[in-house]
Amino acid sequence: MDTTAVTPAEHGYKGATACTVAGITYRQLDYWARTGLVEPTIRQATGSGTQRLYSFQDVLVLKVVKRLLDTGVSLQNIRTAIEHLRATGVEDLAAVTLMSDGASIYECRSDSEIIDLLKGGQGVFGIALSTVWQEVEGTLAGLPIDNAPDADLVQQEDELSLRRARRSAV
Repeated sequence: MDTTAVTPAEHGYKGATACTVAGITYRQLDYWARTGLVEPTIRQATGSGTQRLYSFQDVLVLKVVKRLLDTGVSLQNIRTAIEHLRATGVEDLAAVTLMSDGASIYECRSDSEIIDLLKGGQGVFGIALSTVWQEVEGTLAGLPIDNAPDADLVQQEDELSLRRARRSAV
């Protein structure tokens, strides 16, 4: 039974929120976005003063990357695993368990695949994405959501327009 709820695609989280939930620094978040490891899917930063906006799945991937780094997996192997998950179009990440021996990362979708991997001596640790999903969901429940990706830009334009109008009226 799947206990994970589907988070609406239009919900977005700013960088600071994504960092808090994933347990990473803003410097890591920025580096991973600039190098393409985990890019925000809702809104990219388009210059000075703009903010990235991350989806629920983006935040989930950030937390998984952090967990893999904490267990000693190289960033290069993590990049390969993330690219593989993107290429296979994994819609139901909650059904995936990532197993690793510290060098390679394996995607398992069933208990039998996990057992086969362990019997072969390849798996040392595993990350059940359903557990990470629930952790991220629980943490995000108390944090702010930005439902309108362009709300900040519209507000800035409106505020700027109001200031210009006030100046020209004087």
